[in-house]
Amino acid sequence: MKTILCYGDSNTWGWNPATLDRYAAGERWPGVLGEALGAKYRVIEEGLPGRTTVWDDPIEGYKSGKAYLIPCLESHKPIDLVLIVLGTNDLKMRFSLSAFDIANGAGVLVDIVQRSETGPGGEAPKVLLIAPPPLGKLTDFADMFTGGAAKSRKFPEQYRRVADELGCAFMDASLVITSSDIDGVHLELRAHRKLGEAVAKRVREMLEY
Repeated sequence: MKTILCYGDSNTWGWNPATLDRYAAGERWPGVLGEALGAKYRVIEEGLPGRTTVWDDPIEGYKSGKAYLIPCLESHKPIDLVLIVLGTNDLKMRFSLSAFDIANGAGVLVDIVQRSETGPGGEAPKVLLIAPPPLGKLTDFADMFTGGAAKSRKFPEQYRRVADELGCAFMDASLVITSSDIDGVHLELRAHRKLGEAVAKRVREMLEY
């Protein structure tokens, strides 16, 4: 059995923009991924609302993806593949970051995984770096993400740059899904389904061929 770790934020956790609740396990994209891959795979859902790449949040606290990644890898090892889907929360105005720096933050996480010995046989797990989709039409979160929409549209090129520099696999989620116009940040049910199925295809390419 191969183990896949999905390391993300509220869109991996399953935030429903219409109800402000959580989608059911089978509706969230990691659940769709697990269903599509079948019994030979174990999919671990590690989504945290508000999680950043490497930054400490001065308002929400305890959100740095860097701070939790090493213990997360250790607790779930051996891991065959880590999916990193972070960066949306880094767009918040309070961080004042460019798309370049956000992608570099995601790269720090890739490097941590690649330097770890948490894969089979004490090797490093493989990594798939996924660029989150651009922000949509912002409503309730408009002030929080001031200026973020334009930056988010640069994610594909910047994340691809980082993936190329670090030698990991890359996927552009914007080619598959869009953020909901309900709040401009989160994913609707259909997007979770499409993302989970698209990631499953990519996972098979990485682990089965």
